[in-house]
Amino acid sequence: MNYAQAHYIGDSQNARTKKTEATARTAKRLRPMDAENQRCRRGAERQAQVSACGDASNGFLTSLFLPKLHRTKTVQACQETEKMQKDFYTSLCSLAEHYGIVPMPSRDFEYPYNMALAVWDLEEKLKQKFLNCHELRVVQDCKRTYLVSEEKYSTGTTLYYIPIEPLYQMAHDRKRRKNAQLLISVCSYLYHIAGIPYYREQGSYLYWLYEMHREWTEQDEDREENERYVREFDRAELIGDILEQKIFNRMSLQIFEKRLNSFKSLDAFDIACAEVAGKAFELYRQYPSESIFRNAPTHGGEEEDTETESIGMEKYISFISHTKGWLYESIEESINNEFNEYAQMDEPTILKCFDGTDTADSSLDFESRLFALLDDLCELLYNYTQHENE
Repeated sequence: MNYAQAHYIGDSQNARTKKTEATARTAKRLRPMDAENQRCRRGAERQAQVSACGDASNGFLTSLFLPKLHRTKTVQACQETEKMQKDFYTSLCSLAEHYGIVPMPSRDFEYPYNMALAVWDLEEKLKQKFLNCHELRVVQDCKRTYLVSEEKYSTGTTLYYIPIEPLYQMAHDRKRRKNAQLLISVCSYLYHIAGIPYYREQGSYLYWLYEMHREWTEQDEDREENERYVREFDRAELIGDILEQKIFNRMSLQIFEKRLNSFKSLDAFDIACAEVAGKAFELYRQYPSESIFRNAPTHGGEEEDTETESIGMEKYISFISHTKGWLYESIEESINNEFNEYAQMDEPTILKCFDGTDTADSSLDFESRLFALLDDLCELLYNYTQHENE
């Protein structure tokens, strides 16, 4: 794909959590008796004192009570293991039914190999059947043991930046004016419903980058082409504000279907525009209120080390002025430098707990189709000038 290069994360890994050392349980010991037992005297001539052996009481207690205590612990441990395995296989059946897979027989193997084998088998079959990345976890709380599946859509470390300057050029081309109107409706859906940030919105990630690079350029008085670079910022801001008004206007979304039905394809570029618009409208029809960030991971900790932080989805999904030229290359370099400081990227993720409660019938179908739509739209706009020059 030429419109947006893939940017790979650095080799840093998540810091491992320090494991606490297991502590052995302390067992209380029974102490020996202090006083010696004495018999009553029969007479003055027979004064030989008879006492029990010093270890007799210890031997009696050891042979009677301690094995019984040890046996109780063993029985309790066995009962806990049996309950854990029972809960595990109950959860396994629920998971297998949910995903429509047949797990291999593993109950006859000894614990804990039977559970490890079952998890390995499920992971392999889930990877073969589903495109999204799957991970299984065995969770044990104070009440039960159950399986948790993690479904994640892999974005492939790609910048999903939608260039709007080609759309502006298209709107001023009499031959492509209808194409521009149709694609503006697509962008209006992505802006209002899918929630994709716009680079001219204050608070957005790209807005901050544009402002920072403009300040750097204006302060660089020694550059011979400084004025030309400043004009690129002016153009990006002007076009961005004009297109934002058209995209922000909900009328573009309300007449989306009308524009799509009345659009006539006369060449290959028209066909490509109609296909992209058709996919977008179908998503809008099936998911009229879903945002691209609906399954974005949430991070509980406010203060995190750089090595454990991740790149938020709002940083690599956005509208942008253009993905060509000096200005984009300058911003892209800053993005690369920043992203290389992170350990991972946030991606749409769903966790499903098979703990006996109702499992929500959620999926990543919306995300899979929306990211594919962004791919097609970005490629279409990126190659617009190239197609017109051929």
